[in-house]
Amino acid sequence: MKAIFLFLILIHGLIHLMGFLKAFTMVELNQLTIEISKPIGLLWLIAAILFLFVFLSFLLNQDWWWIPGLIAIVISQLLIMLTWQDAKFGTIANVIVLAGALIGYVGWSFNLQTKNDFQILQSKLNRVDKSEVVTEEMIEDLPLLVQRWLKNVGVVGKEKINEVSLKQKGLMKLKPSQVKWTTAEAVQYTTVEKPGFLWNVNMRFLPFLHVIGRDSYIEGKSAMIMKLLSLITVANVSDNWKANESTLQRYLLEIPWYPSAVLSSFITWESVDQFSAMATMTYQGVKGSAIFYFMENGDLEKISALRFKDIDKNAERVECIGEIKEQAVVDGITIPTKLHVSWMLKEGKYTWYKIDVFDVKFN
Repeated sequence: MKAIFLFLILIHGLIHLMGFLKAFTMVELNQLTIEISKPIGLLWLIAAILFLFVFLSFLLNQDWWWIPGLIAIVISQLLIMLTWQDAKFGTIANVIVLAGALIGYVGWSFNLQTKNDFQILQSKLNRVDKSEVVTEEMIEDLPLLVQRWLKNVGVVGKEKINEVSLKQKGLMKLKPSQVKWTTAEAVQYTTVEKPGFLWNVNMRFLPFLHVIGRDSYIEGKSAMIMKLLSLITVANVSDNWKANESTLQRYLLEIPWYPSAVLSSFITWESVDQFSAMATMTYQGVKGSAIFYFMENGDLEKISALRFKDIDKNAERVECIGEIKEQAVVDGITIPTKLHVSWMLKEGKYTWYKIDVFDVKFN
């Protein structure tokens, strides 16, 4: 679809050169029967240049491409109206480009809000304490299972993780009955000392059908928005107590990506049995827990939490499980790179997200 749209912009832009060539009698163009003055011919040239600029900026994924696009459309349509008999079919191309520009504007606005949220998260970082190194004395009050896991993954002797960014490629099922998996790409930024995260996702159902979304956890409050075709809001939840609790638990479930967070003052630990320990997080008046399950060698196998899958008034907590399938070492610390996330419904296990994590950066 992108290639088709680019081709349309390029051809539409080049066609505008005809008005310029006609006005300055550079070539004989029998297709244009109406006389074009030189000043109007220059406007045709400007429109052509603008469309070519739009082509290049869209090709290079510049999210502001819609701005010159709207200017080009306005000039183009005015010129078409002046030469309606010869150029009226150019209106069709302008309408298509206009639709693309509207989507581009919404995407730009969405990204602008994401940047604002990112700046809020970054402003909460304490850069002074960023280089503190984790010692064995720091972890000695934790359950032995958790201590062993931290040593296994290489946290001891390493700098505390205060922030982490990562990218995800994944497959999603938005409901249990969905047969085909939906592809998804996401980027995530997480802060640890002041817990929070920002997750941007792009889900593609068909070449022409996609949903963009943002899930955030800032100062103990969650916010989630999803837009079909970048235009139509299909979900918008902000600062709902059930969502706040569930999002806090998501932060707990994702601790293996920033394992030194187990030392956070707002998280307490207790042993459950020989192979599991419970983490309880209390932050900004919201409380939630998750159980960490370990294998005999001390490696983490999965994490489970009772979370709200939905937030309507009758919604009840459902077990959510994150299963670690593969791990990799990043800057000397072992983290999960392949995971499956599932809801344990009454009808059975519903795996809704299979994640591949890459391009992980600490601090």
